[in-house]
Amino acid sequence: MGLDIFVVFVYIASMLLLGWLGMRRATSREEFLVAGRNLGPGFYMGTMAATVLGGASTVGTVKLGYVYGISGFWLCAALGCGILVLNLFLAKPLLKLKVFTVTQILERRYNTVARRTSALVMLLYAVMLCVTSVLAIATVMQVLFTLPFWLAVVIGGGVVVVYSTIGGMWSLTLTDIVQFLIKTIGLMFILLPICLHRVGGWEQLQAKLPASYFSFTSIGGDTILTYFVIYFFGILIGQDIWQRVFTARSDGVARYAGTVAGLYCIVYGLVCAAIGMATKVLLPDLAVPANAFAAMVKDGLPDGIRGLVIAAALAAMMSTASAALLAASTTLSEDLIVSDRGGLWLNRILTLLVGGVVLLLAMVVHDVLTALTLAYNLLVAGMLVPLLGAIFWPRATTAGAIVSMVLGCGTAILAMLSYGLDSNLPIYQSLVVALVSFVLVSLMTARGSQVAARL
Repeated sequence: MGLDIFVVFVYIASMLLLGWLGMRRATSREEFLVAGRNLGPGFYMGTMAATVLGGASTVGTVKLGYVYGISGFWLCAALGCGILVLNLFLAKPLLKLKVFTVTQILERRYNTVARRTSALVMLLYAVMLCVTSVLAIATVMQVLFTLPFWLAVVIGGGVVVVYSTIGGMWSLTLTDIVQFLIKTIGLMFILLPICLHRVGGWEQLQAKLPASYFSFTSIGGDTILTYFVIYFFGILIGQDIWQRVFTARSDGVARYAGTVAGLYCIVYGLVCAAIGMATKVLLPDLAVPANAFAAMVKDGLPDGIRGLVIAAALAAMMSTASAALLAASTTLSEDLIVSDRGGLWLNRILTLLVGGVVLLLAMVVHDVLTALTLAYNLLVAGMLVPLLGAIFWPRATTAGAIVSMVLGCGTAILAMLSYGLDSNLPIYQSLVVALVSFVLVSLMTARGSQVAARL
């Protein structure tokens, strides 16, 4: 274990060093928030894939593979399909706008009040998404190094807060590239082959698991559909992902490198689900399936190799945590505070403050998939209908958008409290309420505006 701790320590030190290098490049607000809008295909593909595939898609998909089999990959597949559509069809018009946040686009269609309201929804989403990844980091460190949970949160999450605060998007980009390489090697080329070797190969895996584990629909059609409603659409409207799109040097870079990133996400889901399936054979009686990944790494790998795979897992989690943290602080600085005073230092201070809030919340919430579901339910329930309406419906009004955001989020929260975070019902109920209220209020206020204009 001493060798593993050393490997993880080297990884963490490297992240802080890359954060410092990013700080040297982040000399302006645009460099800090969107890396100067100048990333080429290699950096763009790596940072896009690293941003999407975090703690929930790693630890969570291994858990789903442990419980359901190969169909657990649908979580990552929904994320990957969202990345494909975003970069193939939406990146070009988004890059022309030269904005920093999703909500700035809403202001162009509605007004400042709609922008502020949507910014609150986006802020809640980004903070909870960051909490999700910090939770995953802490869970892995707690299980493997027998740390108190609060200390695992402070160490793992604290590293993310530090390098995100000092260097912004440039620090995130540099760390993302290294994290992308580490997690690809650690999970795809080390952990998966070792797991399959210990099981006895794919044929033995098939012999030792029920047939349902090899069905792509055993997780349930309703769950697959819900994954796409929540995660596919969530990717299309999430500030953390759009902020990555804004870093592309051109729409061609976004289109081709983003397509590769989306396909990578789907493959990554298959790999993590297969690791979960192998863990089910090797460790069939885990009391907590959410610990399947950490338990497999702890019990199934030799010293040194274990440390590298731990670093790979931390890489996946830290990349998403840092993206969500910067998305939250960007929304706060660009949409809610909107002050020219403080400049670059204001962005850094806000990133640090939001990071502190995230660490405190991570000590209260304890389930990775729960936090992820909460984050995406709030985002999709509050933002999807007004954003699509802004793009596709000429009669949409500011009042309709604001009412839809408030009622959509409110319904999602009440439904999650009523049915539980594992239920598929909250997202559908909240979307129906958001859509109906958006259409009715828009028609009413549009009619009122026309009457006022005639008078």
